[in-house]
Amino acid sequence: MDAPASMGEFIKVLDKAGCLKRIAEQVDPHLEITALSEPVMKTGGPGLLFEKVKGVSCPLAINLFGSRERMCLALGVGRLEETAQRLKSLMEMDLPQGLWPKIKTALPKLKELAAFGPRQVKDAPCQEVILEGDQATLDILPILTCWPDDAGPFITLPQVITAHPQTGKQNWGMYRMQRFDARTTGMHWHRHKGGAAHYRAAKELGQRLPVAVALGGPPAAVYAACAPFPEHLEETMLSGFLLGKPLKVIKAVTSGLLVPAEAEVVLEGYVDPAEPWRREGPFGDHTGYYSLADDYPVFHLTAVTHRKNFIYPTTIVGRPPMEDFYLGLATERLFLPLLKTVLPEIVDYHMPAEGVFHNLVFVSIKKEYPGQAYKVMNALWGQGQMMFAKVLVIVDGHVNVQDPQEAWWEALNHIDPQRDILFTRGPADALDHAAQLPWLHSKMGIDGTRKLPDEGFTRPWPERIVMTPEVQARANEKLRKWGLLR
Repeated sequence: MDAPASMGEFIKVLDKAGCLKRIAEQVDPHLEITALSEPVMKTGGPGLLFEKVKGVSCPLAINLFGSRERMCLALGVGRLEETAQRLKSLMEMDLPQGLWPKIKTALPKLKELAAFGPRQVKDAPCQEVILEGDQATLDILPILTCWPDDAGPFITLPQVITAHPQTGKQNWGMYRMQRFDARTTGMHWHRHKGGAAHYRAAKELGQRLPVAVALGGPPAAVYAACAPFPEHLEETMLSGFLLGKPLKVIKAVTSGLLVPAEAEVVLEGYVDPAEPWRREGPFGDHTGYYSLADDYPVFHLTAVTHRKNFIYPTTIVGRPPMEDFYLGLATERLFLPLLKTVLPEIVDYHMPAEGVFHNLVFVSIKKEYPGQAYKVMNALWGQGQMMFAKVLVIVDGHVNVQDPQEAWWEALNHIDPQRDILFTRGPADALDHAAQLPWLHSKMGIDGTRKLPDEGFTRPWPERIVMTPEVQARANEKLRKWGLLR
């Protein structure tokens, strides 16, 4: 099946698959939509389309990505691993042993990937209506106030598009935007992100930085904005790869930025590095806690373009599992082949919901020599956004890390805490409120693998308790006959 080419097409696909609930009753974007949506997210419920939202004329869609099945429908695949296999088949790499700087030079060798670069068009649905000057306003959008102590309404599912002021290379990122008034928002750029790098480059040149914010469009493009794609490759290329064809883009009305032609809404404007930053937050975040207020750049709105009948896509975050967990799950599955290219001993990895992405990562490896678990730990902390991982747990290759209960059971059985736990320091995610210093914290690696004699372990290592397969098969037949096993 093909990946949906627009948000409206995605909603039709979900509707047909029985994965969407339409709500005709009017709802309030101030807290009520969160209160209605969170229980549905927590129980794996359907995507929600609120057809009447207080204060605006457009419908609101939420939880569209909130299950493994819906992520597959978003990318047009039966299983997420199919896309990972496609990515693996495209790779023609002859990599020396090394880390991320070396893979950067090899990634352009992804044959055919360049064929998925964007295709510019002259007319697009996202510019059916153009509002400039005093007509450009955020008031047409049902921006959610998600949680009681949020500092205000936040745009939570944006594709924030910037270009390096010298090279012109674009970056798409997903950064929350607090609505200050009808014409300005905060721009929550963490210093490690691509948008922030463009901001710093513009500041050095003494220039304003044009910004475009796309809402909706092909689900693949929405996902690409939050994927940890290598810096030197543009997210439009990843979008095209996931779509199976070039992403259609059009030049923004007030800048040279290229935006997704099939977007529902595009907010155009700029950030001025010469302008003082403004206090943003607090915000009920994906950690399940409020992220603290801090100062960030200000986005100024200069134009709004949109479809004649647009849908406002949004999400909420909070104590996991929430919709964002499944966006992260797609990243986990899709980028495993790239990780294996750098670290071929990796069998699998998993970021459980409770770890909110950066707090806990399970990694299974094919262990062949002493100290290999520590080699993998240190290498992973040098890989892109994996540098934020607070706790890495390394286990043997036979362990199913997709089952956290099994992974913890195996690891905790295999450790001597004084011997098998490594502490180090490195960059912290900006949302880690427990970090001793902003942007910097300690990290823990746990070697939960079986220890080798060469690692100083001379005692016998016991085997797992497992029933004889033939006996268990006969027993299962009887249990099913008695109604005790499905």
